[in-house]
Amino acid sequence: MDIAVGFFSPEAGLRRFYKRAMLTRAYEGASKRDGWRPKRPGASANTDHAADAATLRARSRSLVQNVPYVAQGMRSLVANVIGTGITPRWKGVDEKKLNELWRQWGPYADADGRLDIYGLQAAAYRAAQQDGEVLVRKRMRRVSDGFPVPIQFQLLEIDWLDSSKNETRNGRSIVNGIEYDVLGRVMGYWLFDAHPGETTPLRGIRGASSFVGAENIIHLFKPERPGQGRGFPRLSPVIAWIRDLRLYQDAEQQRKNLETRLSVLATGDVSEMANPPEAGGAPDQAEARRTGELGSLASGGITQIPQGLNLTVVKPEAAPGYVDYVVHMLHLIAAGFGVTYEMMTGDVSEVNFSSARIRMIDIRREYEMEQWTELVPMLCNPICRAFADAAELAGLARANYDVDHAMPKWDYVNPAQDVRADLDEIAGGLSSISEKLRRRGYKPDEVFAELAEDIEKLRKLGLLDVLLALQNSRSVADGNAPKPAKFEA
Repeated sequence: MDIAVGFFSPEAGLRRFYKRAMLTRAYEGASKRDGWRPKRPGASANTDHAADAATLRARSRSLVQNVPYVAQGMRSLVANVIGTGITPRWKGVDEKKLNELWRQWGPYADADGRLDIYGLQAAAYRAAQQDGEVLVRKRMRRVSDGFPVPIQFQLLEIDWLDSSKNETRNGRSIVNGIEYDVLGRVMGYWLFDAHPGETTPLRGIRGASSFVGAENIIHLFKPERPGQGRGFPRLSPVIAWIRDLRLYQDAEQQRKNLETRLSVLATGDVSEMANPPEAGGAPDQAEARRTGELGSLASGGITQIPQGLNLTVVKPEAAPGYVDYVVHMLHLIAAGFGVTYEMMTGDVSEVNFSSARIRMIDIRREYEMEQWTELVPMLCNPICRAFADAAELAGLARANYDVDHAMPKWDYVNPAQDVRADLDEIAGGLSSISEKLRRRGYKPDEVFAELAEDIEKLRKLGLLDVLLALQNSRSVADGNAPKPAKFEA
């Protein structure tokens, strides 16, 4: 057709040529000639969740329970992100009262009576990473119950949420068990009265789900797409890879078992090679013909075989490349998991000082982003607000939502250099002492109060001058001779 048009009208043929060129794809990745057909193209995050989340969650739990390096990776992840806990610090109205109440109330935060508030943080984060999401339910208590602040929090696995609930009710839409108003705001959650997988009558029999207002529920998950209302397990990108690697490892282990077993094939007259009976007598030739088993080889001995018998030794050959392949796959799995290979396996044989430092800086940056953009706004702040409200309702302090959070401290790769760098930043006005203390996981006010108490105690004991002299001599040994420090009484 183009040739015919060009023959009768070259100008029209040229226009057709340029128009066709504009239809050519600019991105090779958009080509449909490679046979790649993504699953459910154009589906929303909530549609993907409704179709896949239950299966992904079950498989993620199975991998954490049964695969050692996945379990270790999860433990290392929780230890690095939560550690000993994310500690709040109130500022402003009634800050001292609220901080002291938090300290007293922390051991009683768990409605199940097993964990303190920082243990709840760790358990909630672990469940959110393993299952993709977790629910924290606020439980108000009476003042007469005797808690320092009359509130507790209960962790609920996401199975409590009725994911099959999808309907429209009173002008509100319910999607995957979460109820939204016309503006898309979360109004509440439809929860079962017992865990659907509970097989004991401890919490009653599972019945229909009931509505619980959003003000009583904290929903922790990682929203990765706009409009996403539910979370996916952290292992989702690598679940298939981990399973395939485990199958390969199982097959390799079976092959290794065969390698360690020396087998012999015998041809010819084997009538005299049958296993002897337990209590003496002639060999059991009938049993030998039935099973094909002719006996065992004596270790370190010399065995005479009947004439005309030919023996062939079967010795499986070791297949090379196993370790290299497994290590390569574990690196890819660690990348998709969001941990380092060393954190997941404990293998530091390939790490030197420089590579460890560079990777730790990168992974800490990721974890700090997770702490400040997910955990603080979605878990820590709601807990602190509910705590402050409960304290005000009980007449213990005025509600105050001005809260700062201290993250668990990072251990330095090179303490001497890193401490010196911190001191240089403070001396150059690039950072404050309080900021450096917070980044190490300490509370500045407590540190300053403890320092003042220690200095006063040393002065009374007459040891302050001795300590200062020791510090000055150390500085001189390092090549720095500071001016003698003076403390005014």
